[in-house]
Amino acid sequence: MPTAPRTTEIAKSAPPPARSVLRDTAFLRLWTGATASGLATWALPFVLGLAVLDRTLSPAALGLLLAARTVGFLAAVPVGGVLADRHSRRGVVLWSGLAAAASAPLLAAGLGRSLPLMALAAALAGAGQGACRPAFQALTAEVVDAGRRQQANAAMTLSVRVSTLAGPALTALLAVALGTGTLLLGIGALWLVAALTPGRGTRAPDGARSPEGPSPQRPSFLAEFADGIREARRHPWFIATLAALTAVIATGYSATGVALPLISRDRYDTGVVLAAATTAYTAGALAAALLIARWRPPSQGWAALAGLAAYGFAPLSLLLPVHPAVVVAAYAVAGVGIELFNVPWFTATQREVAPDKLARVSSLDFMLSYGLAPVGLALIAPAIDAFGPRAVLAVCALICFAAPAAAALVPSARHFSSRPARKAGAP
Repeated sequence: MPTAPRTTEIAKSAPPPARSVLRDTAFLRLWTGATASGLATWALPFVLGLAVLDRTLSPAALGLLLAARTVGFLAAVPVGGVLADRHSRRGVVLWSGLAAAASAPLLAAGLGRSLPLMALAAALAGAGQGACRPAFQALTAEVVDAGRRQQANAAMTLSVRVSTLAGPALTALLAVALGTGTLLLGIGALWLVAALTPGRGTRAPDGARSPEGPSPQRPSFLAEFADGIREARRHPWFIATLAALTAVIATGYSATGVALPLISRDRYDTGVVLAAATTAYTAGALAAALLIARWRPPSQGWAALAGLAAYGFAPLSLLLPVHPAVVVAAYAVAGVGIELFNVPWFTATQREVAPDKLARVSSLDFMLSYGLAPVGLALIAPAIDAFGPRAVLAVCALICFAAPAAAALVPSARHFSSRPARKAGAP
């Protein structure tokens, strides 16, 4: 009868525990750059809003600048995706960050002097922001091994939420001592950090020439982007989830962005509800980022889509004259849900999509989900005027609940994978 293996022998044959991604220098450099880009992206509309408060900018001018930034973002996202798959992802991060950094002194120079110059600079800032997003997403898959990507993505989103929570107070304090122009230059410095800090990934650029001879003629830009779309269509769970995410952002996010300030003012006669609800949303997202860094639900796709559907509680809480605490709690639940969705969504995309097409597929994600948000914001206010806030909020809440539920019906959505799930104990 064979003897059982000794504990020491088992310990020797077992793989060592994975090293924390927070102790990885390459990831920390990437995390620092991504955090700087996220903080700069958030800070620009806030600092321009301060310029409206001190009457350096008019509200109409602010709207024009934010629209120019959005146009630049939407134009650059697909370009950045193709370039990041065609060339070095590190190089795309570098040049897009430098472009966004160059916009800061132009914005400062045009402040109070030339609105056309500021609009051009805002479009340049949006282009830099848009081009770097898919490159950062793809570079994460290069720098971090598959087993630690969920932890890495959680750390990325955690930095965004901390910036959102602490950024307004810090910027307001700086604005007391520094002028708006100086704050704009500070945003440029953040973009320099984003451009220069990350290191190279492990992937060789697709454009590198083979030592055996010249590379074949490269397809056109449109053909390469279409190839990325075909790759996305190979993953039914991705298409269904992206449609659900776009619907939630275009309706729920937009509705609450417009309706919450109005209801806080008209129903509760105070701005405290607005401040408390937005803070609760960020705090909920922070807690969820810490949780999802280690939690691996058995059916991660369904769990993520349930988190996305939780955003529906935000517009639902604004329907009836409930106690303000209910609104705040609903926003906290929405914040938890959106982060329980984001991290598995990013991780699954990095895992399932072909590595040489990852940036293009990621650009499709950002272009649709973030790109349609301004459209939703533009349409929500006229819809509220025409049909009333209750009808609009009810429809938006229904869409937030129904769209993820419909996406969950796609068979591959359960695990965010088109590959058959392995049975427990299978190699």
